[in-house]
Amino acid sequence: MADLIIRNLTITPLELTSVQRFQGEKKRTGNVVSNVTGAISGFINATDFSAHHILPKGDSHDARDVSFHLDPFRTVRTDVRTADPAGREVLRLTFRAGDRRYETDVPSPSRKSAVMTRIDGDDDGDDALDLTVVYVPTGAFLAIFSSAKLHAWMKQLDDAWPLPMLSIPGTHNSPTCHTALPSVRCQSVGVPEQLQNGVRFLDIRVSVNTDNDTLALVHSVFPVSLTSIKYFPDMVDDIYRFLDANPSETILMSIKREGAGRGTDQHLSRYLKAGYVDKHPDRWWTEPRIPSLGQARGRIIIVRRFGLDEEIVRNCWDGRGWGIDGQHWPDNCEDGTCEGGHIRVQDFYDVTESQNIERKIDYSRGQLERSAEREFHVIGPDHDHNPDAALLPIFVNFLSGSNFFNATCWPERIAAKVNPAIVEYLCIRHGEDGKGPKQLKVGAASTGIVVTDWVGANGDWDLIRCIVGWNARLQLP
Repeated sequence: MADLIIRNLTITPLELTSVQRFQGEKKRTGNVVSNVTGAISGFINATDFSAHHILPKGDSHDARDVSFHLDPFRTVRTDVRTADPAGREVLRLTFRAGDRRYETDVPSPSRKSAVMTRIDGDDDGDDALDLTVVYVPTGAFLAIFSSAKLHAWMKQLDDAWPLPMLSIPGTHNSPTCHTALPSVRCQSVGVPEQLQNGVRFLDIRVSVNTDNDTLALVHSVFPVSLTSIKYFPDMVDDIYRFLDANPSETILMSIKREGAGRGTDQHLSRYLKAGYVDKHPDRWWTEPRIPSLGQARGRIIIVRRFGLDEEIVRNCWDGRGWGIDGQHWPDNCEDGTCEGGHIRVQDFYDVTESQNIERKIDYSRGQLERSAEREFHVIGPDHDHNPDAALLPIFVNFLSGSNFFNATCWPERIAAKVNPAIVEYLCIRHGEDGKGPKQLKVGAASTGIVVTDWVGANGDWDLIRCIVGWNARLQLP
């Protein structure tokens, strides 16, 4: 078996100080009915389901002190033999960070990420350092992230950072968590739970009428729910409540017109402005430029994938537009730029055959690498708009794809392969010079906006944690 490799993706120097080795023991979780139901659901929907946890049994049969120093954002190969991948063994690792010691089992009982247990050191209250580990058994690789408080992870970042510098998790067709056609449903949980767990980019599709401003939530021509129509204003109220409770955060909302409604883009722009923005102007960002984090806190930033009514163009922002312009979205592309240059996107979605999923993974890794290559500097303290300043585009990276006619390429089945592959990439290769598909050099190592399907299924938020974790890079001295 391979030796364990550890990557410290925090700003805190760490040291691995001891290793204990235990026999592993499988223990059933839940009851028979829930396990059978979960297994059937997992078989039908390709959702990762495990009826067992792997726990250490009895006393350790091997223990030794070690000393491996882990500087921030550095990778160290140890001489510690990794745990038996068949689940017959568990390693218990002890780390030191200053005067504190932390302990974690590898693999974790649920095989998902785990927060390290703090076993001694001074009590720092809310400022206490928490550490999360993600274990990638295929690479015998352990990544250590700062345990960001996902409901308010932006709170730790400086106001002056431009949003393209951030690593931002998003969801594709965000409200599609309801009972629906398998090719329509893209999410496991609803928007409020997504926001509580770190998602900050929402992809919203609405059906528009000509005679009223009721906006139904849709995915293509289909409603997001087969049991009842779901509406845009109810979702917006959920977002308002979240931002009221977490004013340090901002939400980027991509809005696109789809569905069977006969309204036009111009109808949509009028409805949004009059029905939402004009009523609560302090809650929205509609200036046609990408703000700094400080300017955006507490607001919803409109990413506009629709055309504008001419009156709005004339009367708003000196004729420069309204919202971040994504109207001319590159279709089904590996790497495209929206007209105006604000958005650079990977949105290859036409995964017609299961073998194309690997192509999707390659494109997603490539966009992560391109985003990581960029170098930026914080903008000035006055945050004034400078029309002559270099444009900093936001990289948007869709991990999603679907084929209505091929069950092996429905959103959840694609996510079951893409999401773990991207977790592995973010842990092992992202932010390392020459480790991406094109062997590019690394700049600020931002992931950009990573737009996901089926995060949060069975409580698995590992992909979101890995994306958010990369913001620690912005806190390096």
